[in-house]
Amino acid sequence: MIIRKRALEDVPREGAHDGAGGRRMYVDRGDIANIDWQAMTYGYLPGGSTFDWHHHDDIEEVMLVLKGSGVVSDRDGDYDYAPGDLFHFPANQEHRIHNPTDVEHEYIFVRVAARTEG
Repeated sequence: MIIRKRALEDVPREGAHDGAGGRRMYVDRGDIANIDWQAMTYGYLPGGSTFDWHHHDDIEEVMLVLKGSGVVSDRDGDYDYAPGDLFHFPANQEHRIHNPTDVEHEYIFVRVAARTEG
């Protein structure tokens, strides 16, 4: 088989953001030939929890909301999210994700190395 498959039961759930939530690391660095690739994770954020202020050094991140409605923040403001919303977090920019509800939220995160023109 040339195509690679990772079944849900083969991808362990682990803690993320100092235990505030969890993730499944579907694709990590080195799993794909592209040298800019960093990761693709399935993220979980329990009710009432926050992925607190953080940034990714020289890494751009895209977040697709699969389940739940909450708030994403950057230093300029707060932005509501709902299923189907997509956020782009530029490299080195602080952000946080808050789940104000009592149910667990789910997301897909994709990270790639930031490139500068030059």
